[in-house]
Amino acid sequence: MFKNAIVRKPCRAMTHGLSDADLGLPDFENACAQHDDYIEALKECGLEVTILEALEDYPDSCFVEDAALMTPQCGILTNPGAPSRRGEVEHIEASVRSFYDNVEQIKSPGLVEAGDIMMVGDHYYIGLSARTNQEGADQLIAILKKNGMSGSVVTMSEVLHLKTGLGYLEDNNLVACGEFLTKPEFQKYDIIEIDQSESYSANSVWINGTVLVPKGYQGTVDIIKAAGYKIREVDVSEFRKLDGGLSCLSLRF
Repeated sequence: MFKNAIVRKPCRAMTHGLSDADLGLPDFENACAQHDDYIEALKECGLEVTILEALEDYPDSCFVEDAALMTPQCGILTNPGAPSRRGEVEHIEASVRSFYDNVEQIKSPGLVEAGDIMMVGDHYYIGLSARTNQEGADQLIAILKKNGMSGSVVTMSEVLHLKTGLGYLEDNNLVACGEFLTKPEFQKYDIIEIDQSESYSANSVWINGTVLVPKGYQGTVDIIKAAGYKIREVDVSEFRKLDGGLSCLSLRF
């Protein structure tokens, strides 16, 4: 069960954020309204939410998930693969340290963005991507091992981050689409296949028995409901324009 979440308000500079989505520029006011509803959804799931102020110098800083990994045993500050995002880490550090006595950090030349990390119990799958390299994964696995956990790497080629195409819903259930449907390391799970036409919604998030699903993906809603989960839809269309999804917008622990 999760107890806490950390989020950061969107900044007006988000229109200059990194994106390959080709969906147009995000609308700041609408993004703020969507972010407020996202916070409400986290609270409905029973989380105490820490809300950090916007950082105008970092257009992508509302995607706090990439800057830190919050495990049951320690907090881990990452080292983002996108150069424009590396400064975000020092701005999340104080919040991480407020929850943990034990804080570790990934150091160059290791690169890690936590959107590439999926937690399943005490094991962490680490996607090797344009943002997370082998050296970063090796450092992370060493940190996890030192703290009584484990990690393994996943090769990938079709998506930005590992969790762009995957979401672990607990109880051995895994939503997946695209290349992840046939990955050998995931065949031990009960895979809930997301249709490629709704691939964005593979980034759905389990929180204390409820699954947050991006609004507008009825096929995904139906299939996750059929698996026995309560659903809370959240509109994150403005954040999709910046290649961001539901998991990206919070640290949950």
